[in-house]
Amino acid sequence: MIRRMTVLLLAAAAMVPGVSVVSQAQPQQLMTRHTREAVVNGQAQSLGRLPASQTMRLTVVLALRHAPELDSFLDQIYDPSSPSYRQFVTVKEFTERFGPSQEDYDAVIRFAGANGLKVVGGSRDGMNVQLTGPVAAIEKALHVTMGLYQHPTENRTFFAPDREPSADLPFQLWHVSGLDNYSIPRPMLKHRDNSLVVKSNVKGSCPGSSYCGSDMRAAYYGGTSLTGTGQTVGLLEFFGYDAADVKTYFKNIKQTNKVPIKGISTDGYTLKCLSSKGCDDREQVLDIVQAISMAPGLKTLNFYVGNPSTVDDTAILAAMSTHNPLDAQLSSSWTWSPADPKTTDPFFIKFAAQGQNFFQAAGDSGAYKSGSSFVFPGDDVYVTSVGGTDLVTKSAGGAWSSETAWADGGGAYYTVDAFPIPAWQKLAGVITSKNKGSKTIRNSPDVSAEANLDFYSCADQSPCQTGWGGTSFAAPMWAGYMALVNQQAVKNGKPLLGFINPLIYPLGLSKGYAAAFHDITKGSNGFPAVKGYDLATGWGSPNGAGLINALAP
Repeated sequence: MIRRMTVLLLAAAAMVPGVSVVSQAQPQQLMTRHTREAVVNGQAQSLGRLPASQTMRLTVVLALRHAPELDSFLDQIYDPSSPSYRQFVTVKEFTERFGPSQEDYDAVIRFAGANGLKVVGGSRDGMNVQLTGPVAAIEKALHVTMGLYQHPTENRTFFAPDREPSADLPFQLWHVSGLDNYSIPRPMLKHRDNSLVVKSNVKGSCPGSSYCGSDMRAAYYGGTSLTGTGQTVGLLEFFGYDAADVKTYFKNIKQTNKVPIKGISTDGYTLKCLSSKGCDDREQVLDIVQAISMAPGLKTLNFYVGNPSTVDDTAILAAMSTHNPLDAQLSSSWTWSPADPKTTDPFFIKFAAQGQNFFQAAGDSGAYKSGSSFVFPGDDVYVTSVGGTDLVTKSAGGAWSSETAWADGGGAYYTVDAFPIPAWQKLAGVITSKNKGSKTIRNSPDVSAEANLDFYSCADQSPCQTGWGGTSFAAPMWAGYMALVNQQAVKNGKPLLGFINPLIYPLGLSKGYAAAFHDITKGSNGFPAVKGYDLATGWGSPNGAGLINALAP
């Protein structure tokens, strides 16, 4: 069947640890890369070692099991002709079938204790064990030397291991997060030069005729019956937020927020981000208001926070994959660059198996370029990558009028990470000579929405501003829109949609495409917007209730 996800999981076969005949005394290499090229080739100047007594916090990630079975399972649940179509597993069911065994999980706990490391979090369901301990103990346990280096392109230092870690276990671990801070998470947002005037074609209902989040609901949904009732949205964040800024935003635009916001610290990091403490919460606040404005009847908005200084992305994703109840729609407006782009794949795969969809901002630096640090995870196979557009509405708070590609919107195919092209992008008619996409590497984005510098934003308990934009605004908007889709599916007695990429590509090639998407054919981000799929806007933006009805009839 053309909707099958078999190619999606080619890399998953590598996740299954073979039957080990090595004694526990023999160090086992981890299954992902941890060293940075700048460290290995000497480009980053060594400044010595981290103090042996300095405390570090790490997250050990165990590997998935039974890759062939998992491959077959995902193939079936995303095949409309299969009796198992959209029969997603629960968190516990996923763990028992594909997660680490209890024996292996207990072995990691014992390994930590034997090496003087303290277990402070994690779970078998989350496939992780969170540890703290002195640098000396970590170096001994993982057979590395933790060094301090001068960053080759940024005015700061970073810590990193000098070699690939290994562990004295009878099986291979998948990854250890927190071993370096070479790449610091960066939000996908931009601000217009204050000397420039907001374009006259922007008809927003926020101050200065800029766009409010509610304008996106009016333009991309246009209805009133669906509000996200019964659904929850989960946001991935690397800082907390100030609740006063959210209140200020809704107060200033004369709207009321009725959605409870629940902060979840995934690794002990603070949930507060106060300007008085030097913390900027603009990204976090705009993520919140964009999702809520699209789906103002959400049951809860879950705000998952991880430490930006240790870049423990796996702790955040593990929490998102185990929260009760699960968020069917997840969003990230941050970019970071792990040493190995496969690091987070087990969690993205788990989302798909559990009926969750992860929307990722595609970026705001134009088409991807070789060596860019602002791509991941927008090019990962298992996420829905959200590009940027320049939207014009018929009136303030009015309907969609026209849309072009945003020049700064992220997209293209990234040869550095080089994720293989998934099955749904191999469908005849997706990649063409006109859109100039790759036939071997994963292409981004998948969908898009308004991201030009036309938004009103509040942050840091300072006067709110106009002129903000970025795909940061588009990704949480799509998560909110997905809550409307899933609300209708549940209302009709149908299961959740889950990962939508295998669904929207066949839809884009069908006669129903025009009713479901706004096909954006003008503009460029370095790649042209053309009829059908393109590397500037994907399939385009949601066409009102048309896409909802196509996905959840």
